[in-house]
Amino acid sequence: MSRRSGRLHAKNVKCDSENECPTELAPRKRKYEEIETTNEHQQDAQRHKYEIQGCWSQITTGTATPCILIETPQKETESSPDMSKFTRYRFKNLFISPCPLPELSWANSKDVWVKMLDKETRYLHSSGILRNHSALNTDMRVILMDWLIEVSEVYSLHRETFYLAQDFFDRFMSTQSQVGKSMLQLIGVTCLFIASKLEEIYPPKINEFAYVTDGACCEDDIIDMELIVLKALKWELCPVTAIAWLNLYLQVSSLKDVPKLLLPQYSQEQFIHIAQLLDLCILDSSALDFKYRILAAAALYHHTSMEIVTKATGLAWESISECVQWISPCARAARRF
Repeated sequence: MSRRSGRLHAKNVKCDSENECPTELAPRKRKYEEIETTNEHQQDAQRHKYEIQGCWSQITTGTATPCILIETPQKETESSPDMSKFTRYRFKNLFISPCPLPELSWANSKDVWVKMLDKETRYLHSSGILRNHSALNTDMRVILMDWLIEVSEVYSLHRETFYLAQDFFDRFMSTQSQVGKSMLQLIGVTCLFIASKLEEIYPPKINEFAYVTDGACCEDDIIDMELIVLKALKWELCPVTAIAWLNLYLQVSSLKDVPKLLLPQYSQEQFIHIAQLLDLCILDSSALDFKYRILAAAALYHHTSMEIVTKATGLAWESISECVQWISPCARAARRF
């Protein structure tokens, strides 16, 4: 082979090797990346292994060691919550009195009892409802409540309807200020209108409520006032009234041989007498200083005994003694009729 032929042969070999370089280097590059990834996983595994070993290295047999938190590059130390932010929250103990309800077939009796007690904290009332109304006095409230009872009798409304209207009126007045006496009848009949739609199967029409005001209120006035009352009450329209507590107490007290009876029967005559006493008490705004369940329990005491009251209400004498003494004049007056 000549010298020139040798150079050409060497050149051809060099070109072939240059063309083959990319195909030979590509797999080497991938292999290098895989090696790097493998090394990283091995380093992570070693770090985790070191972390686990570090957590357990201090534990020996038969000794108690506190839990420790080891900082690692992968974890951040969790800061403990600032408990000072929760100082204004308090736990409520709703089991002030034991649950007197029997075992129920349709619900858990303790859950029902807690729900009823919880409503007492949501639907607040007090005797100072007219404190911010300089033009009104307690006698005006007595006249209005007595008139609402008469309207309820005229339209054959349930007693619960009147007691709902009474609660709506008192809570509404506690949210307002400087209401004129000319507005009392409109507010009262509007509260009765709302209560009748909640409680009655066939509530009277709005024109019938406007009619009993003898022209003092028109239908449009009642509709406008209805929205004002509902907004002021924040649509909280399901209180447990005093008459509802009395109904429950009489049902529980009548349980004897059939403790799981869904709707036990009790003396209607006894219910009417105690309800009349409650009607007389609720006319006085001072009754609002007592919780409705205490008021009903005290009224029940004046017609039964402390043993029955304890069984039906779960309340002790110390819980109702003040209310019993306050009701005593009303009880003596009710016996005359």
